[in-house]
Amino acid sequence: MAAEKRARGSKSVRDQAEQEPRLTSQKIENPAAVISRRAADRLRAGHVWVYRSDVVEFPGDATRLVSVVDQRGILLGTALYSSVSEIPLRLISTGAIAGEGEWLELLGKRLRTAIEDRRAILSPAETNACRLVFSEADELPGIIVDKYGDLVIVQLLTQALDDEAIRIVMTKALREAINPATILERPDPRIRELEQLSVPLDGAPLYARGEPLARTLFRLNGLSFHYDAGAGQKTGAFLDQQENYSAAARYAHGEALDVCTYQGGFALHLARSSPRVTGVDVSRAALEVAEQNLAANRDALGNSQVDWVEANAFDLLRDWSDSGAGFDTIVLDPPAFAKSKRAVEGALRGYKELNLRALKMLRPGGILVTCSCSHHVSLEDFTAVVASAAGDARRRVRLLERRGAAADHPVVLTIPETEYLKCLICKVE
Repeated sequence: MAAEKRARGSKSVRDQAEQEPRLTSQKIENPAAVISRRAADRLRAGHVWVYRSDVVEFPGDATRLVSVVDQRGILLGTALYSSVSEIPLRLISTGAIAGEGEWLELLGKRLRTAIEDRRAILSPAETNACRLVFSEADELPGIIVDKYGDLVIVQLLTQALDDEAIRIVMTKALREAINPATILERPDPRIRELEQLSVPLDGAPLYARGEPLARTLFRLNGLSFHYDAGAGQKTGAFLDQQENYSAAARYAHGEALDVCTYQGGFALHLARSSPRVTGVDVSRAALEVAEQNLAANRDALGNSQVDWVEANAFDLLRDWSDSGAGFDTIVLDPPAFAKSKRAVEGALRGYKELNLRALKMLRPGGILVTCSCSHHVSLEDFTAVVASAAGDARRRVRLLERRGAAADHPVVLTIPETEYLKCLICKVE
């Protein structure tokens, strides 16, 4: 029996060895980058990034498309290439792509698939805004497309995408799929500098049906929000919290506090359930938009009172908790505290401080909705921080829901970076 097992094991190894030459028979269509074994293992496990430190040999004649091979010359796929990024290779296929024409055809197909996947999210009466394309999660590394009503915002975040042919294919696919009034490209200033991307000429739209839109009013969960393509963070709004907004409103009651409210997303949803809501943010410009959003929804919110406070969240919560202020519902939705692994320790201290202060202010039976959008802070670490804050505050905290980003921000299990938003909804006793 043991000899039989050994024989079967040997045969399995022989079979595997016999299969490897078949991989090398795939034609390498583009200049090839050779990567380390560690990077090759990561790609075979389903990730799509290769870091610069893992590239053994760059092709001297590299173009936008680069074949990726391991140190034995076995093809691992085709990647978008950046000469300046710390992630110079982003895999777009595990096979060979025969040049620009095939890539552009694949791009159009994937765009249409991504948009079709979001059809169920969009409801003209309730929600007409969502993320149409979420980069690696939609097999389109470096591409973000957001829809705000009849206005579509495009971001191209890698060097290989900075090309007129790419923009033409994207514009055509978007027009055919959803026929927006305007398609604008809004580069991320920091990424544009890092990736050495070109500057769009005079802010001209990629497409406009009549007079181009730069501002619009869009709907999330039946509420209206102002959008200005020339202002705001990310592409202009936080669409990833759409489902968490509704969840928070279901649990909210009594006097509510929304910390780091930005343009009032959580605050206005809380006002559907709470008679009095206070939204806090350090940005006066953001609060001015929040006030406009409040005015746009005044009829829908009935008699709920909503006030805005311009302040640093840490300072204000410390002062209020020390003075004995009390609330029935508190939302904590701060910006990302950890944008690198080195920043995680400081980020955890920041999250603990905010949650500790909030727990001290919550009345018995109160609701805490606490969020982190730092990818480098894991769900386990974030949950542990909230638990530690609960211990220090001497409060019994019962977890009601663990939540993440909305469905238009899908998670790919083999690409951890696609899962970044954590949201815990807790009852505090």
